[in-house]
Amino acid sequence: MFDALIIGGGASGMSCALVLGSAVNKEYAKDKHIGIIMHQKASHLQTALFNNALGLLAGTTGQSVLELGKEQLATQYPHVAQIESEKVLEIKPLPEGFEVITNKHSYTSKLVVIAVGYTNLLNIKGLETFVGPHPRAAAEKERIWLKNEDHLITNGLYVAGTLAGWRSQFNIAAGSGAQVATDILTLWNNGQDSHVHDKL
Repeated sequence: MFDALIIGGGASGMSCALVLGSAVNKEYAKDKHIGIIMHQKASHLQTALFNNALGLLAGTTGQSVLELGKEQLATQYPHVAQIESEKVLEIKPLPEGFEVITNKHSYTSKLVVIAVGYTNLLNIKGLETFVGPHPRAAAEKERIWLKNEDHLITNGLYVAGTLAGWRSQFNIAAGSGAQVATDILTLWNNGQDSHVHDKL
């Protein structure tokens, strides 16, 4: 049983995982089991080139961000389980949490964060009733979102990044993932606002 399982290894998913992982020394988070299903093949970062993203050198490729993000997560927060080469097929609600079924395995988690892209090719069973036209994308692009309120779809089920209704901009997607992570940390901290900063 995971305490939090993130689906998607793009900007929002890895950002969420990094912030959750960084809370390992917090009393309320130190024993939490966190995982991320690192499916990246459909990530818009695969073909991205960054010249206008704060903190990234001009000319940085999205592919390098994907690779370095995985390395950063593994090096800094090895307790966060990275699940490779699996694609989520279905999410089923359970009496406590959710069952996440992939093409290879089945996992259970108290909380689930959906952080995949906003194309109309989303085919994860169990999410159909939450799908709607994306509120911030041109209609002809046929982008979608998962209807949510402040990233929360329903109890225990979150969405981050472009699929949460945000525009396709790297810093926005990453920030959305960080926001979801701090919401989860706040939940684990009995509702007391929480975030994680490292200082010199």
